[in-house]
Amino acid sequence: MKKLLIVYHSYTGGTKQMAYAAFGAAREEEGLEALLVRAQDAQPADLLAADGYIFATPENLAAIAGVMKAFFDRCYYPVLGKIEGRPYAAMICAGSDGENARVQLERIATGWRLKKVIDTPIICTHAQTQEAILADKSIGEDDLEKCRDIGATLAAGLAMGIF
Repeated sequence: MKKLLIVYHSYTGGTKQMAYAAFGAAREEEGLEALLVRAQDAQPADLLAADGYIFATPENLAAIAGVMKAFFDRCYYPVLGKIEGRPYAAMICAGSDGENARVQLERIATGWRLKKVIDTPIICTHAQTQEAILADKSIGEDDLEKCRDIGATLAAGLAMGIF
């Protein structure tokens, strides 16, 4: 059975909603096991055991969240050269831009020689004040549907052997 690993971090709930939407859709696929793991708990063994990945992170200060960066730091070298060619997708939750986080995450995936199979959406919450940035987020249905599509697409592609 193929395995899809979804690794995420969330401060204010936005990225968590996105990851759960992708996970919910992915686990509907027959012949696939979907795993949802918080970045602080994910280990190199989780990456090695999976056939494909979804990485979901907020953008903080024009970069991926520190906890997500710590996940990549912890896992990068132990799996380097061992997961090449596996498919991945990413999702960014941002207050206004998200582009730097997307570039940073995709550069890490390129270093692992992963195969990007879906364009990375940047879900913008438009949080611009301190209060809005720190507040719990609510991701709209249209954006959650994009996340579901990513989970379903990656899951189906893995299960059918397309990726």
